[in-house]
Formats: sequence, C-alpha cells, structure tokens
Amino acid sequence: MHRFVIIPLFVLISLTLFGQRGNRPAPPAPSEAAAGAPASQSPAAPAATPPKVEEKTSKTEHSIQLNGQALKYTAVAGTMLLKKEDGTPTASIFYIAYTKDGVTDWSRRPLTFAFNGGPGSSSVWLHLGTLGPKRVVMDPEGNPLPPPYRFTDNEYSLIDQTDLVFIDPVSTGFSRAVPENTARNFHSLNGDVQSVADFIRLYTTRNERWASPKFLAGESYGTTRAAALSGYLQNQLGMNLNGIVLLSSVLNFETILPQSGNDLPYSLFLPTYTAAAWYHNKLPKDLQAAGLIKALDEARRFAGGPYTTALFKGDSISGEERAAVVKNVARLTGLSPQYVEESNLRIPPNRFEKELLRDQRRIIGRYDSRLKGADEDAAGSNPDYDPSYTSVQGAFTAAWNQYVRADLKFDSDLPYEVLTGRVQPWSFDGYENRYVNVADTLRESMTHNAALKVFVGAGYYDLATPFFSVEYTLSHIGLDPKIRDHITLGYYEAGHMMYTHLKSLEKAHLDISKFLASCLPPA
Repeated sequence: MHRFVIIPLFVLISLTLFGQRGNRPAPPAPSEAAAGAPASQSPAAPAATPPKVEEKTSKTEHSIQLNGQALKYTAVAGTMLLKKEDGTPTASIFYIAYTKDGVTDWSRRPLTFAFNGGPGSSSVWLHLGTLGPKRVVMDPEGNPLPPPYRFTDNEYSLIDQTDLVFIDPVSTGFSRAVPENTARNFHSLNGDVQSVADFIRLYTTRNERWASPKFLAGESYGTTRAAALSGYLQNQLGMNLNGIVLLSSVLNFETILPQSGNDLPYSLFLPTYTAAAWYHNKLPKDLQAAGLIKALDEARRFAGGPYTTALFKGDSISGEERAAVVKNVARLTGLSPQYVEESNLRIPPNRFEKELLRDQRRIIGRYDSRLKGADEDAAGSNPDYDPSYTSVQGAFTAAWNQYVRADLKFDSDLPYEVLTGRVQPWSFDGYENRYVNVADTLRESMTHNAALKVFVGAGYYDLATPFFSVEYTLSHIGLDPKIRDHITLGYYEAGHMMYTHLKSLEKAHLDISKFLASCLPPA
C-alpha cells in the first residue's frame, strides 16, 4: 500500500543518490541489403511512429466544511511530462493537486508533496485515507462496509493548512514511462528518487511556488523515498524543505529483514508481537490486565536487553539462560514455549501471523494485526494472504476509480495501478550487497538545513514496519544533540494504515497539524 510489496530483496514495504541508468535506445537492426540480402527484395517497411504523448489536465472547483467553516479549493488532476533537456519525453507522471482558493501571498501558504510506497504503490492510500479532502467510508475499527463502496468529505483533511500534491511514481496509478519499454530506468531507488524530484521541481517552477514552505509526506517505502528525496532536493536542486512527515517508516532495512546472519529484527519485532497478543487476549492474565502500554514497556525492556543478548550469544548460550529466554518470549508473544524453542528463539513475522491464533484456525494481518482471517490450510506455516490488505484493497480501489472520474472529471482508459508488480524487479542500485539505509541521508539533510523537522507516526499493530524498529533507527541516526528535538514521534493503536482506525485518524490529524504549524517561520 502505501505500502510494501514483498520483493526478492526485502519484505515490502522501502542511499547513494547520484547516477541513473541511461536511456539508450537499442541500435537499429541492420537492413536486409546490408546483411547481404538480394537487391531484388523489397525493403522492410518503416517502423510505426509511436503515438505522441501530451499532457492532459482536468480542473474542478470544490468546497468543504472544516472546523465549522467553508473552505473553497481547486483540484487539478492531470499528467506532467518529464523530459530530457532536448525536449524528448521520458515519463508521464499522473498527479492530483489541491490548492486553496483566494490565497494572495504564496510565501505564507505551505505546499506538501505526498506519495505512498511499495515499491509499486500509487498515492491513493494517503490521498483517500487521511490527507486529502475526501476519504473512503469504513467502519470505526477499519473494516470495510459492504459494497458498493463510498467516499465522503474528509473532516480530517489538511487542506486548510497546506496545499496538497499527490504523486504517482512511474508505472503506478496512471503514470507511465515514455516509451513504456524504458520503465526499468525508473524502477530503482535512484531512478525513482530522481524522477519524483524532477516532478517536484517542475511543478514548483510552473506554479511559482519556490517561495512557499515545502513539505514531503510519505508512507511505508514512501518514507524511504522521502528521506532520500530530502538529500537529492537539497544537494542537487537547491530546494530546502521545512518538514517531512513519515508514516509507518522504514529508513534502515536491516531492522525489518530477519534472516540468517541478521538477528536484529527478531528483537525489534517482539514488542509488536506483544501488542498483537494483547489485542487478541493471548497474554498471561497479569500482563493482559496491565494494559497495552505497560505490556509494551516490559516487551521493550526484554527485547532490548536479555533477548538481544541471548541472540548475540547464539549457540554459546547456556541451557539455563536459554530456558529463561524461551519462557519470557512465550510470555510476551502468546506463543507456546515449545514453539519458541523449536523456532530457535527466532520467530519471523509471517510465521507469527499464522501461529498466534492457530488454535482458532485464524490468521492475523500483516499490515494490521488486529484484523483476522481464515486460511484454507490451517496446518501451514505461513498465511495464504493478508486479511488487513484485503480489507482495504477493494474499498479504496472502487472509491478511487469513481472519485477520479465523477468528481475530478479526469478520464483515462488506462488501468489505475493501485498497487502493482509492474515495477519488479526493483533495483537498489548501490545496495545490492548490503541493506538499504537512508537514515544517514536524513541526518545529513537535517544537519545541513537546521530548520528541517521530521514527524514520524507508528502503529502499535504494524507487522510490516514495527514501531520498535523505528525507535531503534532514530536512536542511531547520530543527530547533533541541539537538533534531536527536531524529530517527534506519534503512536497509534492501529496498524500500518493507522488512519483506517477512526480514533487513530483523529489523533494523527491533530499530531500532524501541530507538527506542520511548528515548522513554519513566524508571521
């Protein structure tokens, strides 16, 4: 979603920012005459000229009631062509921009560029989930209502505080490479960052918004993109940001990829296992009765202390110490001591999703472990699907396709790629033999631009980008003590898409609203 697609190099959701693979056309095939064909043969027919690609926009006028007041705004849904300096188009980027009407001083009006992740996700989730002027109607807990699905005015939109531009990277949404067979040039960490940065530069220039306060908002792999963009925009384009909003963040992929040789994620996932077990009433009575926050405090202490030490010792751990760790892991996860022992103290998240409610023949969601589903094979070791993704996929897809045509008057016969595998294989450029880590890029951006602030939102029930992994990354970012308070965290009793949970949406709106205000210069 916004979101991580499982790809060969990492689960998901997710920097050397210089250099991009070239876009060289294949050399033309030699003619038959040049290859020695008889002169009497007719020459091959010339290749068909590809259709001309043009920009297309639809402009509509709207109003919304926010905080008891009517706010009028203009929506522009359209495509923008990225081009080489010689005018050759390379990509058509689909975007939707919302701007408040009646603004006379653009230097006082913030501008926020928003996107989701994947890689392979459109911006529909942030757009119709939390930031935009419309949102998908779901029940208060984040479950979809029966179809047909609807959207409604979003009373928690940030359009009253900032103009919004939602970007679909190449091959997502209606965005496409030009010609399409060059799409691989954009399906990489660096190619993606450079193309999104080019769009931001072009939009800002065409709309005369260089003087506006500027923000980025990303979710999941979109947080990876946002951190990388902060460095590219600053160093390559001279565009400094006022703030960055990171929801369900992953900056260092070492923290979310449990595998042979990397024990760190097992410790960092454990408190989220505790949260899920608490929600489903699987913890011991005393821990269950203590409440979620106290249970998580105990899980943090154990995960960051005895559990990490035990994993570090590996096979050299004593039998007595191992038994104590098995007992505590079982206590804090709701799993049986036998299962913990047989797993060698290391439980990957996909197996936890299958095991926690096995006695009920149920699985729990990866994006939101509050949600449950049923597998055909109850005896398997991994879930067949993610019930928390299927809970939003149909609702957001249907609502979006109706909204973009009926309300925004943008027509296209292209399939809108909500969350696509068209971007695979995805390249991490200089990171093929090591974990992607853009935390250093973010630290450098905040160091060079001391006014830059960052808000990080995390869901307690997120098994894709666990909150303890976020805490670990930020505590190891190496910021100067004078600007450490420029990073603030918000926690939500929901999952990866915390805004599908109504109370979390309300809290996130207040947190982000306060953050945006704190980033602006005094009047």
